[in-house]
Amino acid sequence: MRADPSDQQQLLELQLIDTTATQLERARLTLPVHARLDALTRARLAAHDHLVTVMTEHADLKREVAKADADVQLVRDRAARDQGHLDSGRGTAKELTALQHELASLARRQSELEEVELELMERAEAAESGLAQARTALAEIEADIATAQEERAEQVAELGARLAEVLAPRGALVGSLSADLVALYEKLRASHDGVGAAPLHARRCLGCQLELNAADIARIRAAAADEVLRCEECNRILVRTAESGL
Repeated sequence: MRADPSDQQQLLELQLIDTTATQLERARLTLPVHARLDALTRARLAAHDHLVTVMTEHADLKREVAKADADVQLVRDRAARDQGHLDSGRGTAKELTALQHELASLARRQSELEEVELELMERAEAAESGLAQARTALAEIEADIATAQEERAEQVAELGARLAEVLAPRGALVGSLSADLVALYEKLRASHDGVGAAPLHARRCLGCQLELNAADIARIRAAAADEVLRCEECNRILVRTAESGL
């Protein structure tokens, strides 16, 4: 293939545009904020699950406290009725004695139930504190996510603007070059890690970073100025420049 030497030089400009664009695209995809948001999203899920667990525990304890309180109240009501009967003096001596025994038994039962209720109330209070902490933790993570999302949007927009600026002259540049030359460049770029053309600098191909041997240098020296050369090692388009060392 042959192409005007100036077109070959411009091919290096096109490669620089494409390399810079690729770097910006990669930077946009690998922003540290992406990983931070992923970690925060996982933390939010864990915090939400923990909050649901604590809420369930708190609700269960509230029901247990209510039941314990109802049990205590039943004993109190029974004791109040028995005490009323006893205070009235109605009934036989045996019945009054039985009421006294039952009141003593009810007092012990009430004491036991009140201890259970107190323990449940303490646990419910602790669960309520844990619930408040869980809600606070989730809210803090949500705030961190919102901040990170804003940061990501700003960084992505900034990189997008830089990418648009870099790519702005590409269309005109491609239009000014030989269609065959551009087609070859695009084909090589697709199969060679985004690099389709590289300069020959100090007898070294900057595409594969290998120094050319004497035979290759002699071949390049003998080639016509408009001949499109290829690196024998990496097969990329090899563009001669004033720094080629020929």
